[in-house]
Amino acid sequence: MGRLDGKIALITGGARGQGAAEAKLFAAEGATVRITDVLDDLGNETAASLGDAVSYRHHDVAAGDQWTRVTDELLAEFGRLDVLVNNAGIFQMGTLETTTLDDWDRMIAINQTGTFLGMQAAARPMKEQRSGSIINISSIAGLSGAAMAHSYAATKWAVRGMTKSAARELAEYQVRVNSIHPGIIETPMLEAFGAMREQIEQAIPFGRTAEASEVAALALFLASDESSYSSGHEFVIDGAMRA
Repeated sequence: MGRLDGKIALITGGARGQGAAEAKLFAAEGATVRITDVLDDLGNETAASLGDAVSYRHHDVAAGDQWTRVTDELLAEFGRLDVLVNNAGIFQMGTLETTTLDDWDRMIAINQTGTFLGMQAAARPMKEQRSGSIINISSIAGLSGAAMAHSYAATKWAVRGMTKSAARELAEYQVRVNSIHPGIIETPMLEAFGAMREQIEQAIPFGRTAEASEVAALALFLASDESSYSSGHEFVIDGAMRA
């Protein structure tokens, strides 16, 4: 316990699933956590269930002005930002032929632009502090091809590349930037697989999907000082799918 004592953390997409699991674990380890999402009722409910250390704000990660509002409010209240988890994201099945331009643009806006804006917003206070950890949630789809999920894979490869570029740029300020690449995780996002879910699960060498808490444990390591010399790298949690 206490691995994040005194740290201020911002977690996007924190109303449910993986983001909520991260918030729960971070708070249990001593962090003050601000979760954001567009699911306001669920976000407020999640924050209330996790105790006084966790609070919620509405936040569309694709909107730059909302990043400014959320970050400025957090800095005014707590004076610093130690950890950013760019967790918010969407998933949609779609081949090259069936993916519409609207589908593509929406995926890019949330998964890719949202991550860029988050890193940009966090960089200023973290550079001034000369410390901080940015954790970008990518996917194993950002490590190899992903048939039937063309636009999703494109964004997750982009997150991987942006992570490395930011890590090089922010290293002199002792700010770390890493990406997490989950495989098949037991969250509401699995609903998008539909009838293909059973087939996908059978391809996991571990023989099961991961719990959101297992991904949260990896995020905790990257948020803590235990990973003080790790930056610019991919941390894979996939039950050996990409082994």
